[in-house]
Amino acid sequence: MIWSYFVVFAIISVLLWAVGAWASWRNRRSLAFITTGLGLCVFFSYILIMWITLERPPLRTMGETRLWYSFFLPLAGMIVYSRWQYKWILSFSTLLATVFVCVNLFKPEIHSKTLMPALQSPWFAPHVIVYMMAYALLGAAVVMSVYLLFFKKGTDTTKEMEITDNLTYVGLSFMTLGMLMGALWAKEAWGHYWAWDPKETWAAITWFSYLVYVHYRQYRPHHLRPALIILIIAFCLLQMCWWGINYLPSAQGISVHTYNLN
Repeated sequence: MIWSYFVVFAIISVLLWAVGAWASWRNRRSLAFITTGLGLCVFFSYILIMWITLERPPLRTMGETRLWYSFFLPLAGMIVYSRWQYKWILSFSTLLATVFVCVNLFKPEIHSKTLMPALQSPWFAPHVIVYMMAYALLGAAVVMSVYLLFFKKGTDTTKEMEITDNLTYVGLSFMTLGMLMGALWAKEAWGHYWAWDPKETWAAITWFSYLVYVHYRQYRPHHLRPALIILIIAFCLLQMCWWGINYLPSAQGISVHTYNLN
């Protein structure tokens, strides 16, 4: 029943985020921060209400993880805007968050209070939440990489690469923390830290791909185009790890991480 109220919270949040994006373009920083922050509060209020109503963390299904991603995207945009004053980042993060919100609106799910025993671990919620934050930061990083590859005019990209690098470094740090939490969770639930389950395999591939970017930037700091291409490829692998795994025949009936596709 709580899902039927999502449209109200979603519309209010998206409108507030849109006002924040507009205010950033008009150089009204205070209004941008206030409205974006209010939108985040409204959206997180719905997540909390859902958490209380379901009596479990709303992290079990793809729709529920999209809620967290929709929340973290404007948060990442606001962090970038506050640190580097990039006006368009709030607009882009709002647009991406709106896309995920619309997917949830047009593809409603049935949300059960029941959790399988493995998901009742205290590591479940922090593991997924940390990963969603990592995905949002790395999403902002790939937006910067696309901007630098296809839209940036001029040769001075120092500031933009600083933003891209920092977003990637922090996002990779969150991803690493999430993987460590996942290993502890796996040890508690299944008796081993790592089993090369299809989901775990793609998580490792994704992690190593971002590590390639980090090392490439350290040893080839002036070769920007290959680095940005690596970052885009890494983000594509991340999408495979997050939701693409659900459609792989090799994961059906095998992966303990496969989400409900409803």
